[in-house]
Amino acid sequence: MDDPAPLRLGEAPTEPSTAYLRQLDEQREAALVTERHPGSAAEGAPEALRARLEALVDEHAAAMAALMIDLAEHPEVAFEEHRSAAAIVAELERAGIPAELGVGGLDTAIRAEIGTGQGPRLAILAEYDALPGVGHGCGHNVIAVMGLGAFLALARLAAEDPAALPGTVVLLGTPAEEGHTGKEYLARAGVLEGIDAAVMAHGYPGDDVADQVWLGRRTLTVEYHGHTAHASAQPFMGRNALDAASLLYQGIGLMRQQTPPSDRIHAVIREGGERASVVPDRARLDLYVRSQRPETLRDLSRRVEDAAHGAALMAGVGVTVTWDHHPPSLPVRTNSALTGRWVEAQRRRGRDPLPLGVVSETLAASTDFGNVSYRLPGMHPLIRLAPGDVALHTREFAAHAASPAAASAAADGAYGLAATVLDVLHDAELAAQVTAEFEAAGGAIDVPGYFD
Repeated sequence: MDDPAPLRLGEAPTEPSTAYLRQLDEQREAALVTERHPGSAAEGAPEALRARLEALVDEHAAAMAALMIDLAEHPEVAFEEHRSAAAIVAELERAGIPAELGVGGLDTAIRAEIGTGQGPRLAILAEYDALPGVGHGCGHNVIAVMGLGAFLALARLAAEDPAALPGTVVLLGTPAEEGHTGKEYLARAGVLEGIDAAVMAHGYPGDDVADQVWLGRRTLTVEYHGHTAHASAQPFMGRNALDAASLLYQGIGLMRQQTPPSDRIHAVIREGGERASVVPDRARLDLYVRSQRPETLRDLSRRVEDAAHGAALMAGVGVTVTWDHHPPSLPVRTNSALTGRWVEAQRRRGRDPLPLGVVSETLAASTDFGNVSYRLPGMHPLIRLAPGDVALHTREFAAHAASPAAASAAADGAYGLAATVLDVLHDAELAAQVTAEFEAAGGAIDVPGYFD
């Protein structure tokens, strides 16, 4: 057989280099030699209660693992998580806990409550939406059973001794995190009113991380409106909308050189004409804008909008800029008083979550939990359930999200969430630290009006 002809230059994409990822791994390994999370010196709940809570979490572990796999085998995308929500409600009802399905105007949102109705009110959040075409490639099936397992264990503890839960715990099932902001819809509907703090945890590849950077994210659509013309006979009579789209695409590429390293701008040109012989009178881009703080996200948003208008002026076309078809998501403001208790609980389970900065801040995504964390104190730690070479939002991660390692992470995470909540309910000084830290960081902000 003849040897196949060699590929000509440009016939196939080049392979991305892994050198930078290796560099980040080397930096992380070097940091691990000296960096360790300080944990928490707070007293928290009595040891006997923590031990009983841990036993109750482990009693639920097999049922939670079965639910985790069931959710993985029946993934449902944002706002369509009807089967998943029903399965979670069924587990609550099996435990004798009434649950409300369809809260805050979202058909697949869940709310259940236990406790005295007095004292602090803490929420445990659970996600269960999947990715289109990928399934649970972000491990939301694991998030769901971590939150549910924590809530059920606290409910059993309170049933054995009502004094063991001196406050109120709310389980919130929050739909539509992937590509949307379900938690913001719930917040605007008043579902978070009266809640003093919120906790959840997220699956992760490679490491347990107590605190990691999450970027705020806004979306926008830019539409350019020009005039058609014959592209050969009378091109001067046209105003090319595709030219404007191309100018904006290039402009944001150049803008990246003068933005902070953690800022991100992504764009695709969705429309740009149908025939090369016709000057396009319509073009459309969809863009994401991300940044590490609310104020830098607001600044970057203004710069991108200015660039959109500038491209229109250069091409002589009109422009329509539409922000946030779905509400924006803010960066996560982590409450270290809460995460310190999470770390202590995870160490009890044989894990040792890394502090902020060991995992590179450039490896950052977005979550609508950020919108919660700027309304009230919150934590959003990461728990290992897959090897470090498995990326989020892949079918490979979805497979690991139904593995024995994921089941172990779900049990460990359920204990971590439940123990953190129990500590805050029993330790008034810790509860005061949680609130004081939130206020010192700027307190609650007006999320819906922030970008107006």
